[in-house]
Amino acid sequence: MCYVNAPYLLALRGRDPLPGAKVMPSLCATLEHVKLQGAAMRLLAVIAFALAIASGPAFAQTGKATLKNAEGKEVGTAELSQLPAGVLIKLSLKGVPAGEHAFHVHQTGKCEPPFTSAGGHFNPDAKKHGLMAKDGHHAGDMPNLHIPSDGALSVEVVNASVTLDKGKPNSLYGPNGTALIIHAGKDDYKSDPTGEAGGRIACGVIE
Repeated sequence: MCYVNAPYLLALRGRDPLPGAKVMPSLCATLEHVKLQGAAMRLLAVIAFALAIASGPAFAQTGKATLKNAEGKEVGTAELSQLPAGVLIKLSLKGVPAGEHAFHVHQTGKCEPPFTSAGGHFNPDAKKHGLMAKDGHHAGDMPNLHIPSDGALSVEVVNASVTLDKGKPNSLYGPNGTALIIHAGKDDYKSDPTGEAGGRIACGVIE
């Protein structure tokens, strides 16, 4: 049976009800519908909360690369993470020649010695090379690496000109892929198209 309390019937019928009066079937159906709606809303709230958690940091976009020299020896790894301001690259190197070396993202995900297979710098906006260039810079341009005498370095670099979001013009996951390259010399930050950085001594495809 479906019952409502006396004040509720009073409001519905406009007269003094009998306590515990039986309500007509149509009203019972209405009340049951309201209950079901409330349950559905609670379920939707739970689902929305779960989706919000799923889209949080634990599911952030990430990538990686293993860098090898021309002899095929591993000389470093890179971990990439999408940030609101760009892509964070955590670079860990070992066995790289000491000194100042240019570090770029290149436009093709292929690392065949002497690494010219990686193509030129990643440059979806067709700009000039160099962080100091008036009409620059390439999206793949990044600060030089300063390798200590033991050849080991751990450093974090944020590249604000690229993204891990697939489908965007500046995505590192375009049709041809991309690669990280370490050069023999330093980047002068202004000479087009390579910054006079010299040959390529290490390469890693971004996966």
